[in-house]
Amino acid sequence: MISQPFEYYAPESVSEALRLLAAHENSRVLAGGQSLIPMMKLRLSAPASLIDLGHIAELNYIVETNGSIRIGAMSTHNQIETSETLRQKCPLLAEAAGRIGDVQVRNLGTIGGSLSHADPAADYPAALQALRAQVRLVSANGERTLPIDEFLVDAFSTALEPKEILYEVLAPVDPPGAGWAYLKQQQPASGFAVTGVAAQLGVKGGSISFARVGITGVASRPYAATAVEAALQGKPATPAVLAEAARLAAQGVEPLADVYAAPEYRAHLAQVWTRRALDTALSRVK
Repeated sequence: MISQPFEYYAPESVSEALRLLAAHENSRVLAGGQSLIPMMKLRLSAPASLIDLGHIAELNYIVETNGSIRIGAMSTHNQIETSETLRQKCPLLAEAAGRIGDVQVRNLGTIGGSLSHADPAADYPAALQALRAQVRLVSANGERTLPIDEFLVDAFSTALEPKEILYEVLAPVDPPGAGWAYLKQQQPASGFAVTGVAAQLGVKGGSISFARVGITGVASRPYAATAVEAALQGKPATPAVLAEAARLAAQGVEPLADVYAAPEYRAHLAQVWTRRALDTALSRVK
């Protein structure tokens, strides 16, 4: 199908993009276009105006500042996957980026576009939940910073206001010696996660000093598996302890049902992939 007619704008600065966004009703921001363009072609979305962020250089960067890594919203999945800064200081996010879609998608898709679309089976949110990351949002009236858990409201729903733009993602630098993993069971055609689990572990004196687990694809929104984290904190770093904690991966959530998995099967997958992610993270602890 062909999309409905629309006006197209290509601003070269964030301030110009915000002015255009404020001036045009029923406008949408275009990032990598991997989700919005197919929706427009299917007429599931019909904006009157498209504001393309692809020409705004100030939104494309990956830099470390004061113990945090700032990632511009227009950074592509490929840039995140191959970033030496992320591979050294926050490898969990680089690993998650490398598991998104295929090469063509990773070359065009952006972290800001993916998060703003808020697909409940997207890969980044699991890693960002485990990292306890934040996002910075800007508008003509100012800016605000939200934890990722508050930004992701529900399936295809975020805390973005109509005239706001996601400017950057802020991820903490890994603690020394931390182990990490992002693993998933993917849909065979799209590569989206039927279940995806991100884990980060620290070990001190043979005991788990901290544990962070983020899960995507299971519920209507990605979530931090706090029950798993609590069950691991301070416990011996053994396979048996990891296995027992992984049994809590779907506790307190209502698993989705679709053609790929029934709710009971998704809950089972959450346990299986949490166990595997924890085992891999433990094997990488230095």
